[in-house]
Amino acid sequence: MASAAITSPGIPIRNVYYMLSYAFQILQERQYRKLATEPFDNIADLCAAILIQGMTAQIKRGLSREYVPHTDELDSPRGKIEITESVRKATLSRKRLVCTVDDFTVDSRPNRIIKSTMLLLVHADISPNRKTRLRRLIACLNGVGRTDLRRTDWHIRFDRNNETYRMLIGICYLAVKGLLQSSQPGKALLMDFLDDQQMHRIYEKFLYGYYSREWQGRISTTHHRIPWMCSAGEGLPVMQPDVVLDDGRDVLIIDAKYYTRTMQRNFGSYTMHSANMYQMFTYVKNKTAQLAARGNEHAVSGLLLYAKTDEERQPDGEFDMGGNRIAVRTLDLNQDFRGIASQLDDIVTRYFPD
Repeated sequence: MASAAITSPGIPIRNVYYMLSYAFQILQERQYRKLATEPFDNIADLCAAILIQGMTAQIKRGLSREYVPHTDELDSPRGKIEITESVRKATLSRKRLVCTVDDFTVDSRPNRIIKSTMLLLVHADISPNRKTRLRRLIACLNGVGRTDLRRTDWHIRFDRNNETYRMLIGICYLAVKGLLQSSQPGKALLMDFLDDQQMHRIYEKFLYGYYSREWQGRISTTHHRIPWMCSAGEGLPVMQPDVVLDDGRDVLIIDAKYYTRTMQRNFGSYTMHSANMYQMFTYVKNKTAQLAARGNEHAVSGLLLYAKTDEERQPDGEFDMGGNRIAVRTLDLNQDFRGIASQLDDIVTRYFPD
């Protein structure tokens, strides 16, 4: 393990892998397990390793295909005849028609994104062995074109036919957003760290995935929307916390917070992020009102769980706000993963003692 390689605010690359394995449950499958023992020099190296394993398996089972429209002049009409275009090009005089045909091909948007990401990673700061393996996989994608990753639409609809691509596209997104195009064509410069927004997404998904997996059958884990308990709710923002734990009697709402600086500093004094406190207060009070309206006397609590940084002051405290417990804590991601799991489990035993 390359212990010197960390991501802000101080997360070993190994722990980023564990977090991803909870964010994407497919990484718990057998073909990915050996990655838990491999060394990684940086995030790009980790993303390359995951894509190598995933695409090796995907190529064996067969690349996904989709219908892609293709317009051309044809001797025999097929598909949709483009009358206006045929007249404009005067193709009838040549006994040809312009037609748009849907080709069922591997040259799909997901495959183009993956191939283009692998080509980008080949020029990144990853191990020579992984560069070689990536080139071999790229050679297996002859029928797949490339796409401009700077303008890619990452919103892809997944179904049972391409569900295995969900994690692969997620890893591509992380890799691409962590790589910057240099001024030299075909080259790429690796950012030292993933930015806070990307790590925040991983952190959110990790917390939800951890509780869903490790506490399944004992505590319900959701991230459902909380309705506004007021007479007119039009125009109000959506309330959707990151994690809601419920044992049938008590409810804990958790919101993941990932910042380079976890405390606000004004004129030499430190305070917690006010917007986050207001947000959690709103979640808790509306959830309490919703359950009361159903006749359920649940104890509803809230927890703002910050990723711990190297700052001198860290957010920490628990408050009774009108009968509801609202706490602010930090999770130290820069430790052995067993310690991280222990901290997360302690949260459950604290709020659900039975």
